[in-house]
Amino acid sequence: MNVFLIGPMGAGKSTIGRLLSQELGLEFHDSDREIEAKAGTNIPWIFDVEGEAGFRQREEATIDELTLLDNIVLATGGGAVLREPNRRHLQSRGTVVYLHTSIEQQLERTAKDRNRPLLQTENPRAVLEALIKERDPLYRACCDLLIKTDRRHPRGVVNDIVRYLKRQKPLTTPE
Repeated sequence: MNVFLIGPMGAGKSTIGRLLSQELGLEFHDSDREIEAKAGTNIPWIFDVEGEAGFRQREEATIDELTLLDNIVLATGGGAVLREPNRRHLQSRGTVVYLHTSIEQQLERTAKDRNRPLLQTENPRAVLEALIKERDPLYRACCDLLIKTDRRHPRGVVNDIVRYLKRQKPLTTPE
């Protein structure tokens, strides 16, 4: 079983992913952290040196590699759905959960985070609004389940995902 979390920055993908992996007894991966580990540097540096196109190329290779693993929970970066191969790999190799959140919640959760290059601007709200306008249709088209995370405790979101997965297929293999 594989569960892939998609959604905008600040939706809680990493936090919820860690908790969900513990609940399900699956290995947790975060595509952004894997990219940083392989590159030996952080994402803002990759954006500065290689641009967004260079980062997206690294992201595509990483998502292809990670989605081939079995029994994982994967938290993807907010822009992972921009590339068609990523959407195809996510949809064909696991259950895709869209963690939906409001612009207000995103601003609150990302306000002090300097590791988000797209938000290092005078007007982060305008950036987030433009990103969600572009990406929301892709998130919706790609997901098996949409869950709103605004003002919700991560454990409650995890419980909703687990309930959905149990309805879809058994979580354990029969003896």
